[in-house]
Amino acid sequence: MAANETAVVTPGYKADSIQVLKGLEAVRRRPGMYIGSTGENGLHHLVYEVVDNSIDEALAGFADHITITIHPDNSVTVTDNGRGIPVDVHPTEKIPGVELALTVLHAGGKFDKSSYKVSGGLHGVGVSVVNALSERLEVLVDRDGQRHHMQFVRGHTTKKLTVLGKTKSTGTTVRFKPDPEIFQVLEFNYTTLADRLRQLAFLNKGVTIVLKDERADPPKEDTFFAKGGLVQFVEWLNRNKKALHPKPITFLVTKDDVEVDIALQFEDGYNENTFTFVNNINTHEGGTHLTGFKAALTRTINDVAKRRDFLKKEGFTLSGEDIREGLTCVLHVKVREPQFEGQTKTKLGNSEVEGIVKTVVNEHLGNYLEEHPPVARAIIEKAVSAARAREAARKARDLVRKKSGLENMVLPGKLADCSIDDPAHSEIYLVEGDSAGGSAKQGRDRSFQAILPLRGKILNVERARIDKILSNEEIRAIITAIGTGVREDFTLADARYHKIIIMTDADVDGAHIRTLLLTFFFRQMQELIEAGYIYIAQPPLYRVARGKEEVYCYAEPERDEAVKRMSGDGKTNVSIQRYKGLGEMNPGQLWKTTMDPDTRTILRVTMEDAVEASKLFDELMGDEVEPRRLFIERNAKYVTNLDV
Repeated sequence: MAANETAVVTPGYKADSIQVLKGLEAVRRRPGMYIGSTGENGLHHLVYEVVDNSIDEALAGFADHITITIHPDNSVTVTDNGRGIPVDVHPTEKIPGVELALTVLHAGGKFDKSSYKVSGGLHGVGVSVVNALSERLEVLVDRDGQRHHMQFVRGHTTKKLTVLGKTKSTGTTVRFKPDPEIFQVLEFNYTTLADRLRQLAFLNKGVTIVLKDERADPPKEDTFFAKGGLVQFVEWLNRNKKALHPKPITFLVTKDDVEVDIALQFEDGYNENTFTFVNNINTHEGGTHLTGFKAALTRTINDVAKRRDFLKKEGFTLSGEDIREGLTCVLHVKVREPQFEGQTKTKLGNSEVEGIVKTVVNEHLGNYLEEHPPVARAIIEKAVSAARAREAARKARDLVRKKSGLENMVLPGKLADCSIDDPAHSEIYLVEGDSAGGSAKQGRDRSFQAILPLRGKILNVERARIDKILSNEEIRAIITAIGTGVREDFTLADARYHKIIIMTDADVDGAHIRTLLLTFFFRQMQELIEAGYIYIAQPPLYRVARGKEEVYCYAEPERDEAVKRMSGDGKTNVSIQRYKGLGEMNPGQLWKTTMDPDTRTILRVTMEDAVEASKLFDELMGDEVEPRRLFIERNAKYVTNLDV
């Protein structure tokens, strides 16, 4: 079977049961296998695939300018000034190289080590997948003094390669329109694209990336360019924080054919923000490069502390967690043949990279700290302070370990647990307020639904150290009920529920409590988000009733439609009730609208980009007021329900 064919086997499993999907038909039949989903994430993935090809040209040293344009019809054009996709006829396939790249899976220059030293793509299926999932796609190639053009519809060539004329430029332009037969969402989000492109500019210093939006009036445009690369990335991440040393520590070293690029800076906060990349791929699951970095950082800081007698009075060595408190770091390695593993194939598995990163960090960070004693002292004093707090936190943490916590804490009256023991089928509602908690306890299905009422607003963990966090009664109750522990004590397998559902009022206070809880989970139990265990309940905003008929509505258009339908004859009054709090619903209503698995809507919390998530939590929940003011100014126009 050819590389671009997929066999579909039916239950009979005889020769005539095997259906061969030729060319790109397999992509159209199973798009999720190639781009993850047919929703908003998959839609934006199309742009990333095309841009990654342009970035590969930049990595190879042949491009330094990329422009992405969103057109009014939600088609997208990506243009670069690279070499241009080859247009000569392939010796064995007998079609032009550009047609091969756009119509055959696993065909591309990134498999040829002489064409690309490193490549950002994972599977080499990028542009051909975009072609397969596009209603139409056309490509312009400026190469060898001529401008070439091809056109496709749903992956099929509709206009063969033709020469339009002469040109002195080089590069590739791809314009595509996502296929409405494939995608549930067709409108590109400017902010989503801008966040990813900004990140690519930081990771590829010297490359100018321009994003244009012709849908806006007037048209919108942003240019991303980072001459300093990762240094500017770290400065941007820390722009609202108080740094312990004025400039990020940075070094770029190539060892054994692996390029290690690092920038790091410590600030006076309590959270660690370490982001890792391999060939521009965000390895949010970590891997060998992250393991090597952490080990080397711990060893190097301790070695410097001992040589300078910074720990003489303390009588202990610093743990990795102590040292990484307040650290912001971006680590980018470039590897010829990366091996990825993990659930989402974003965990680096190359064993040799761990030793290379260790050696580079030990040598270059060690030298830097020896040459800059004030920086070394500031970092070590911060870590010593963290170690002291860690000891205080250890005593508090002992109270919230699963076994002893449930025995020692007064939870039975607060936690209404479920009766089954299987976490995979159990869920817990974190409910705002005792009133709503009472309704939820009465309305729930006791067999698999647990209720934990929360009193008031929990501590903002963005501004607190672990010892203070664990001294907060509501947070201790949450940790104990869930059973996993936090930070280095966290064990996902100990989770007592695989659905942790945040249920708050549909008002400003409810939104604030929800944000506080999400901040806590993101900073202290991020693995729960990555595992897909965190959800947000969607209680209705309105109850529309006429006589015995009632409808629950979750948005104004839905409400208006229900009112219009019910008042059709104009003889009977329609009553509209606006729910501001969960406590306004009786147990039966709460079950029917928000807790019954057969009728409810719950939103799973996912984390597509840890960099952007960290930035947002820092803006909303950090010490600096100005970023929050700017966020409110930018987003005030989107507010539809404001309680006054």
